[in-house]
Formats: sequence, C-alpha cells, structure tokens
Amino acid sequence: MSAPALTKRLFIKTYGCQMNVNDSERMADVLAPLGYAMTDTPDQADLVVLNTCHIREKATEKVYSELGKLKELKQARAAEDGSVMTIAVAGCVAQAEGEEIMRRQPAVDLVVGPQAYHQLPELIARTHRARGERLAADFAPQAKFDALPERRPTGVTAFLTVQEGCDKFCTFCVVPYTRGGEYSRAPDAIEAEARDLAAQGVREVTLLGQNVNAYSGAGGLAGLVRRLAKIPGLDRIRYTTSHPRDMDAALIAAHGEVAELMPYLHLPVQSGSDRILKAMNRAHTASSYLTTIEAIRAARPDIAISGDFIVGFPGERDSDFEATLALVREVGHAGAFSFKYSRRPGTPAAAMPGQVAEAVKDERLARLNALLDAQARAFNESQVGRILPVLFERKGRHPGQLIGRSPYLQAVHALAPDRLIGQIVPVRIEAAARMSLAGALVQPQLEPA
Repeated sequence: MSAPALTKRLFIKTYGCQMNVNDSERMADVLAPLGYAMTDTPDQADLVVLNTCHIREKATEKVYSELGKLKELKQARAAEDGSVMTIAVAGCVAQAEGEEIMRRQPAVDLVVGPQAYHQLPELIARTHRARGERLAADFAPQAKFDALPERRPTGVTAFLTVQEGCDKFCTFCVVPYTRGGEYSRAPDAIEAEARDLAAQGVREVTLLGQNVNAYSGAGGLAGLVRRLAKIPGLDRIRYTTSHPRDMDAALIAAHGEVAELMPYLHLPVQSGSDRILKAMNRAHTASSYLTTIEAIRAARPDIAISGDFIVGFPGERDSDFEATLALVREVGHAGAFSFKYSRRPGTPAAAMPGQVAEAVKDERLARLNALLDAQARAFNESQVGRILPVLFERKGRHPGQLIGRSPYLQAVHALAPDRLIGQIVPVRIEAAARMSLAGALVQPQLEPA
C-alpha cells in the first residue's frame, strides 16, 4: 500500500534537550502516513506542534508567548480564506500543565505528553471531528515505542532512544514528574532499530536517555554499546545524558576498549559544593565526581569532558560558588551548559529558603561562563595541527564547503566534494574558534575537483 500524497503542511518548533529533538523527528514520522510534510514556518501550516521543555521558567513562558502569536495567525487565516490551523502542544510543559494550557490559551486544539505523542493521528482525527479528546498525558513508554513507525533518517547521524524517565528526583528538576520513572527499552529492539538505521546510511548514533547510563537492559549501557559496535556500517557511538552515580566500571572500561565509542562524555555535575550537591539530592560529592573523571581519563586519556552547571541554587554562598569554579578548573572542559537556577513549581527547591537574588545569579553565571568559554577555546586550539577523522554530515554555507564532526563532537569545516558526505575522512586542523574547527583534507585524491 503506497503512502498518501503529502498535501498537508506540518511545522514543529522544538524547545530544550536532545530528547525533545528526537521526539520531534518521531512525531514527523508518526504524521507522515497522514500526508503531512514538514514546512519551515507556521504561516501556512495545517498543523503546528510546539514540543516544549519545562526545565526553566523562561522556557515555559516562551511557549505561552508563542501560543499567543499562533492564536493571532490562526484567526487571521480563518478570516482570510477559511483555512484551519490545528495547534498542538507536546512535551514536558504539556505533561505538567495540560489543563492550564487549555484554560490559558483556548486556541490550542490538543495537548499531548512526551509518552503519548504516538497517539497524535488519533487525537487529530478526534479534534477535527468534534474537538474530541484534547488532553493525552499517559505514562506508557512501552506502548509508545511499540506504536512508532520505522525510522526515516534524514542524514548520516541519528538519535536512538534507549532509556526514558528519571528516578533520581534532584530537587530542582521536573523530569520525574513530566517523563515518569526510568524505563529501559529491550536491547533486541534497540539493536534492530540501529541495524535499520545503518542500512539506511547512518554512520553515527547517539544513544539518548534522561539518565542514559542508568540503562538496565542486559549488560547495562556498556553491554549495549559493545553490542551495537558490532553492527556493520555503524562506525560511531555516543550517548547522552549521564548521571555520575551511574558511571560504573564496565562503562568506563568500554571507553578504553570500544573504538566505536567516541572520546566525548557529557557528565553533568551541577555544582562543586558538597553542601549544595546534598541540597540538590545529587547523591554524589565533588570528590567522587573528580574520582570518576580520573578513572575515565585513565581508561581513555584523550577523552573530552562536558558538563552541566547550575548557579544560584537556593542557599548558594560565595564559598559554594568558588568551589564550583575550583572544580571546573580541575576538570578542564571541552564544552558545557550553564544555567541560572529557575524555580519550578512543585519541586522541593522551589520552596527552599535562601533564594538567591537575580543580580547575584547573573554575576556568578558570567564568571562561570568566562571560565568555561576559555576552557572550550583552549581545547579547540589544542587540536590545531592534528589530523582528525571527520565524519562529513552536510554542505556548509560556502561553495565547496562541507561540515562534519570530529570524534570530540566539534564541528569541522573543510573544502571537500559533496561525495564525501557520509564518509569519515582525515582532516588536518588549521584553525580553531570557540565553537568549531577549520581544516583541510589530508589525502590529495580527496581534494575537490
């Protein structure tokens, strides 16, 4: 049975983490059999989906601001030519504030949580018939994965969800409430999806999970990595996001023993102060984190470390912040994400005493970012003169230019023929910026014609 003609237009705006990016791609897969094709703007879209993030307050308010604009666009379209725009809110804000979204913005046609987006076709059909069921926020990850269609990768890299949810209950975080408890997919299902991706030309997969190294399938994440590394054509494996308490000896050993596992690790620490870490319910200390980093570097000396940091957590003193700076200096980061603490309703930290003034948060964040930016630039500059294997992914902005990724996840720009997209090619690094590298092909026969 052939697929229907693609006559409907779909616009998806994604907020937040890579899990959401992957979810947006899967929503497009789910909706394609209904005739929806992606469009770059909401102006003429038949269906607009906002895939939301609930980590920070500003992210949530951006969603409501966007919904206000979409309401005006929806009304204008209806008045102009009678066309119908369906507006859906998905993701973590949908899960946490479903009823509030519908109350606050009646223009929203349906709300669907992150574990229920496989129900979008049915929900849309109900909405079009008689406004039907508008809210779907079930926690049923197995049902979701069983219902999702075959992947349709659009490039040579792909995300592959192996784990969802969180049991850690950090006091600042809403994920356990919006994504549910930890759930690990069956290794056979993951391997089958990875083999299918490789057969379609994917050379690199990033294994995704809210706590990906808490993966509980046979052999844990280390066993899964070793299993996927045997798939022909799948040359690179990454994973994100990890928790320090789940970084076990087997996974650390895999970094030194599995060539396909790239030398880049995102391992959030959040703070360098034991007092703040305890208040965050992180279940690790600064010392135990540093011990883990030492073990990882012993297994893979060239590994690049990335992290997450929160400044201005309730009760954070100057001495606590200085402890964070000290930890950053000791680790040395190739990249990082840093944020001001944001109160999320319903989390324990939101009611804690000692809320830090915004001006203090701003000053601390600026100081932390200056240090992290300097480290990232220094790491990139250390690559100048090296020859790195680069997986070219797409065309660049300039004629004859391709963009790829180094093993350390750096973007690399080089003049190269289009036929090298999807190939791993040696590139001599000639220049470095904070966010990217520039290089030249090493082998003369690979030079552009």
